[in-house]
Amino acid sequence: MFVEINGARLNVEVLGEEGAPVLIAHHGGGGIGSLAEPKSTFGPLSDLFRVVVFDSRGCGLSEGVPPYSHAQWAADVDGLREWIGAEQIVVAGGSYGGFIAMEYAIAYPDRVRAMILRDTSPDRTNLELAHENARKQTRVKLNWENYDRYWSGHIRDDEDLKARWAELIPLYDFEYDEEKAKARVEAGIYRHEAHNWCFQHNAPVYDVKPQLPSVTCPTLVTVGRTDWVTPVSSSETIASLIPNSKLVVFEKSGHSPQTEEASLFQQTMRDFLAEALPELGAAR
Repeated sequence: MFVEINGARLNVEVLGEEGAPVLIAHHGGGGIGSLAEPKSTFGPLSDLFRVVVFDSRGCGLSEGVPPYSHAQWAADVDGLREWIGAEQIVVAGGSYGGFIAMEYAIAYPDRVRAMILRDTSPDRTNLELAHENARKQTRVKLNWENYDRYWSGHIRDDEDLKARWAELIPLYDFEYDEEKAKARVEAGIYRHEAHNWCFQHNAPVYDVKPQLPSVTCPTLVTVGRTDWVTPVSSSETIASLIPNSKLVVFEKSGHSPQTEEASLFQQTMRDFLAEALPELGAAR
């Protein structure tokens, strides 16, 4: 369905029963992301939660209404919270979506019951670490001009974004499967305007480290051991700064433990949520 939130028509899906606690999940990827990823990750929790997933403004099938700033995307999460009728939510996000989840918990602390983060970073230093990791890897030969255009937000059009993503995707998984990677590239929806905004405007000023100690909600921080782009050290920093946090490293995963070690990831979330929200009862 399409829902107008803060002046933009957003593509939204809701899973689970009315009256259940609400979980809102923000997808990763900026302009390469869509609700498909959080739907597969958090949809299984719809036996316990009213799960809201959506294409953020400028992404997926949602309307492209700038700005594509962190503040605007966080405000859109709060608009969805109000639309669904929840006083408080569990907020979740992976990769770039983790940036927005943290920004939301900082800007709207009274609205957050708990937070789930996956393979994310508290600042832009992950891009420096990613560059080092990309230089050291031997899985694929990279075109460094294309690499720099991607991460600096100088993509020409949607097809250019798709092509550049296809060059980078081999770096992401613990074990690279070429056919699966190609299928993921073809399944994507590419929106270069949002991508460029992320890396021209948002990334240069992104740093939530000073605010993270003020986040009081229970927080699960997850990361794959061999994640090249948001390395374990980034999640360790987050967990060290959020007082009521738990860090879980998935040993046989790269950037996507939610799919690479899916059963363990689901159980880890359920164990965390059963402790964070005791009223859920036997969440396991």
